Amino acid sequence: MASIKKVGRVVLGVRDPKRSIPFYTETLGMECVNFFEDMQMAFLSFGDERDHDIALIKVPDDQPVGSSGLAHTALEIDGGEPELRELYERLKSHGAQVEFTADHVISKSVYVFDPDGNRIEIFSQEMSPAAGKQTIRDATAAHDLLKPLDLQPAAV
Repeated sequence: MASIKKVGRVVLGVRDPKRSIPFYTETLGMECVNFFEDMQMAFLSFGDERDHDIALIKVPDDQPVGSSGLAHTALEIDGGEPELRELYERLKSHGAQVEFTADHVISKSVYVFDPDGNRIEIFSQEMSPAAGKQTIRDATAAHDLLKPLDLQPAAV
């Protein structure tokens, strides 16, 4: 039986793809593979594993943009909390709107909005998939998987 393995790519609706490209390239470190003026669509990549990981496409002016509720796209980083802390500082230095940080036990996360209000979760995986799945199974409530996470640099 055919089965889905993982998220292959994400397409996000934005007001102005050209305005959004610097957030994804300069702040998140992606490469802009191409921008198609005729469709107002950008293709962005994190590296050589795929032709593109995220595409940005212009939303018509009369339609809403952004993530409602806690809807988001999750992007996994290489490394752990030290690398997540480094990225958190980079987000803040680029003026990104950080919504909150969280220790989900199975992962540690920073939630941030792109220029159009799309919520992006940037996370470091802290457990193997099997251990993470078991931790989720064993949780009795969502708060079991949502602990505070302080990524601010320690005061000297």
